[in-house]
Amino acid sequence: MHRISVLLLLLAGCAAQPRDATPEAPRQAAMAAIEVWEQAWDRWREEGSEEASAALAAAADELAARVAACAAVPGCPTPEMLDRQARALAAQTGWLLREGPGQGDQALAAEGEGGGLQAVEAAPLPEGVRSAVNQLDGRDLRELIELNPAVQAALNEWLTWMRPQLLEAYENYRILRPQMWPEYAAAGLPEALLFGILAKESAGKVHAVSRAGAAGPLQFMPATAARLGLGRDADGFDQRFDPRLAARANVRYLNERFAEFGHDLALALAAYNGGEGRVGRLVRRGGAARFWDPAIQRELPAETRDYVPMVLAAAWLFLHPDEYGLIFPEVQEGAVRMRLVEPASLNQLAICAGQQGSRSGWFRALRNLNPRYMPDTVLPAGTELEVPETVAQAYPQSCLSGELAERARWVASAAKRHELPSGPSHYVVRRGDTLAAIARRNGCPSAAHLARANGIRPPEYLIRPGQKLRLMDCRG
Repeated sequence: MHRISVLLLLLAGCAAQPRDATPEAPRQAAMAAIEVWEQAWDRWREEGSEEASAALAAAADELAARVAACAAVPGCPTPEMLDRQARALAAQTGWLLREGPGQGDQALAAEGEGGGLQAVEAAPLPEGVRSAVNQLDGRDLRELIELNPAVQAALNEWLTWMRPQLLEAYENYRILRPQMWPEYAAAGLPEALLFGILAKESAGKVHAVSRAGAAGPLQFMPATAARLGLGRDADGFDQRFDPRLAARANVRYLNERFAEFGHDLALALAAYNGGEGRVGRLVRRGGAARFWDPAIQRELPAETRDYVPMVLAAAWLFLHPDEYGLIFPEVQEGAVRMRLVEPASLNQLAICAGQQGSRSGWFRALRNLNPRYMPDTVLPAGTELEVPETVAQAYPQSCLSGELAERARWVASAAKRHELPSGPSHYVVRRGDTLAAIARRNGCPSAAHLARANGIRPPEYLIRPGQKLRLMDCRG
């Protein structure tokens, strides 16, 4: 008999005992449950069998039950239990996403025209780990999402006119998952929460920019991004567009708000959208308030009142798609590294790779996986890109020679060929100027576009004589 089975029997015996007046018994049971989970994990990692997966699932359920039992006894060190539980789950989950069972012999290697390929995709999670990683503070996220009328209305929107955006968000998330999810796993935060925020903020479009100036897959404003360590690197790249760094900053922000608001998930999400200062003032003024309290709701902007239930509803659907007739598309997760044999742009690769294996082609995946490159920039031979495996397999056959390759080169060059001459790069504000007039005279897309390029805040769009404006995308 495996040592795991013996420990499970011991745990069952502990569970059968009447609850002690002291916290020592439930504490020991919770610590033993963690050991059982670790033993089950080691066995699953070595064997990868169905029996081992079932044992891991049973150990995960027992672990959650023991931690919950500890929390119910006054004096039981619940934070210690939660920390130990989260660290164990995060360490093992992080290993899964980096390696997975048997991943060592699955690395891709292709020489010759296609260049060198190296697998970087993540392994699928066994069911026991899937349930464990969707916990927050030792509780299943399903227990924390309140299916009230606001969330019900959000479910209605996601499942009707916003269903295409939800499916698009899922496709994009699966491609980005190996970059973003390990940051959540390391912090012990639930995956469904990450998906819910991503779906609402950007639908998984790494280069999304809002009218207010928020940017990236998780939509950070410049000041908040800077406080959380997202700036411009030595090459001038805006790190808000880096999925891994954005997920790390998102984790840090949420943990700050959990500490501030007593681990109230809805309040933390409200602060993420509406600002921690505003939400903090409302909570302090109302005492032990909840996001759903009418006194809080009345003081929040409509955008924030809608934002929180939309995120929670997307997370709920991530956990319960079958119950709502929702079929998420099958997406090959992760990417491989590929070296360009000859110069090409991301646009060109998206055209010659076709759309086999993707509902709408590979442009978005190529853009998301390589955020440092503009799609129409011709990259030199030898450039290493991260691409879906299907694209890597199509590259030597469809992108280097033949009619499709030639057409892709011709079509992708069209944007450059028909560009209009550029106008001046800067404009110095004169007395009497307005932002709208400057934008109109210089062929800028709009006054709002010019404001975003220069960090000018709406709705006043205040400018002063002598101020030097950057004329981004303006034609003169």
